[in-house]
Amino acid sequence: MPEVTPAGANQDNALEIFEEIVRLGRYGQPSALATVIASNGSSPRKSGAGMLVKNDASIIGSVGGGSVEQDVIAAALEVMRTGAPRLLDFHLTERFGHVCGGTMHVFIQPNPIEYSLIIAGAGHVGSALVPLARYAGYRVTVIDPREEYARPERLPEADLVIADDAALAMARLAVPPSTAIVIATTDFQQDFDAVKAALQTPAGFIGLIGSKRKKAALEETLRQAGYPPEQISRITVPVGLDIGAETPREIAVSIIAQLIACRKNNAL
Repeated sequence: MPEVTPAGANQDNALEIFEEIVRLGRYGQPSALATVIASNGSSPRKSGAGMLVKNDASIIGSVGGGSVEQDVIAAALEVMRTGAPRLLDFHLTERFGHVCGGTMHVFIQPNPIEYSLIIAGAGHVGSALVPLARYAGYRVTVIDPREEYARPERLPEADLVIADDAALAMARLAVPPSTAIVIATTDFQQDFDAVKAALQTPAGFIGLIGSKRKKAALEETLRQAGYPPEQISRITVPVGLDIGAETPREIAVSIIAQLIACRKNNAL
């Protein structure tokens, strides 16, 4: 029985491509893999050839160069934006620099991104968030300085539980842009310290449990501390969609719904 290889794996730089896909996904950077799935006649690359397209339009590998490659790159950028795969059919005429009349079919698929959620505070709302976030596909980290709250057995769905000050813990964590941070600590000073730590990261979303009054107080405190408006605007207060949530579980649902909406709108 012949060995089955992944699409694009018969090219010399296949290992480089797949390692880069993993690296980009881990750091929340979108990319798309273009693979020649069929070719006939005179075509620049044969079935199985692959090319990785990054979100800055740089590439690893090739599907043939010239106009074909430029069209594939443009389509790959659109695939990254929409998340929807595409199939391109090329009839290789003079427009593409090939006059022998071959055909080539290129399938473009988005590569997965690892989304993560850091929850500062393992109280009622924080603990209710954990299973919902896990079910929604997030890698979940929970931070709480109270050792009786920050116990893995209390939060079994969490990937990582840290018993420490939120600001100190966040300074040690890798926080790519695909990370969301939700702050739900027990007092304003802890909230403020956690917000300051979150603003030092490239997290794509920073949300804080609280009222409109708390939002005003936080923004004023940040202004007095010298934070510019563009930094302050990164914070969503109160976090969660307005669905009339009251209980911790309902609030957790509203927060996860907001995070999903941000992901679908490419805002995270």
